[in-house]
Formats: sequence, structure tokens, C-alpha cells
Amino acid sequence: MIKVTLLGDSIRLIGYGHEVPKLLGEDFEVFQPDDNCRFAKYTLRGLFDWENEMSGSRIVHWNNGLWDICNLFGDGVFTSESEYVENMLRIADILLSRYDKVIFATTTPVTPQNEYNQNSDIEKYNDLIVPLLEEKGILINDLHKLVASDVDRYIRKDDNIHLTEAGIDACAKQVSEIIRKVAQTL
Repeated sequence: MIKVTLLGDSIRLIGYGHEVPKLLGEDFEVFQPDDNCRFAKYTLRGLFDWENEMSGSRIVHWNNGLWDICNLFGDGVFTSESEYVENMLRIADILLSRYDKVIFATTTPVTPQNEYNQNSDIEKYNDLIVPLLEEKGILINDLHKLVASDVDRYIRKDDNIHLTEAGIDACAKQVSEIIRKVAQTL
């Protein structure tokens, strides 16, 4: 049995995180916090709190971004580009030092009607972090590309950010497939 940890914001917590353990089946043990991992700095802090539960994991699948690029007050995104990169690289280094394989899921898009998150910011932050994580040997799961292929189908209209049932199914399938693929290399 291979232990896997899923870390991430509500795209995981109320989204694909419920389906991935079912899709992986009996060959995998899945830990994921009952908490929304929110923005990168929160996840960084959480790595201390979740260390015991994550112990024994061979694979970590992780995402951060939607909280970091959120602009609630009209004065800019919550986390600056430099702070985002710094926090994400700290997370990456910690995960790489403790676990065999690390997978990063790109930040998913929102509908154009979302007043607090902009796809241009999401794309900019994905473009900033993905090459740096790849340089460290982290595998990239491009959930952004998947969801962007049909935002109308995959993103809920009532909040313009979370996954629909179809989005949950599509993301859970892609997350499960990449975890299975990585598990074959262990």
C-alpha cells in the first residue's frame, strides 16, 4: 500500500479530494487535512501541524494559488509575486526533503464574472512558479489547462470559483491518474 497526501485549497477540500481516494482504491492510503490549506503561507505553516499525519507518505499532491491571487479590497492581490514564489519554494524544499515524489497542481481558472480573482493573475502566478518547481524535479499536474478547456462546464456559476460535479470528476480523474503514474516509479 502506498500512502499519499493531498494538500490544497477548497478545489481539493470540497472538490476532487473526496473522489481521489475512491478512484485510487485499496492500493493507496490517502491523508488530507480536514482544513482548507488556503494560501501558500498557510500551507507552509500547516506542514508543521500535519507532519505526523503525513508521515509515511511517498507521494504528495499539492496546490496553492487561488487565495494568494485574491483581490478582496481592490488594492491588489493578497500575496505579492515575490512572496508567493518564496513561500512556494519553501514548501517545495520541505516536501522534497521528506517525501519521495511531489506533484504540484496548477491553480484552476475562475469564471470571468468572479469579482475577486482574475484569470490573468492566475495565469501569471502559474507561469511564475511552474518552471521553478520543474527545475526542482516536481511533476506538474496541469489542472488549469483541464478546467480552462471548459470553464462553463467545470466552474460553478453560483460562486464563480469552485468546481461543478463535472469539474470535480474531471479533476479527480486527472489527479488519480498522475498519482498512479508516479506510484509506478517508486
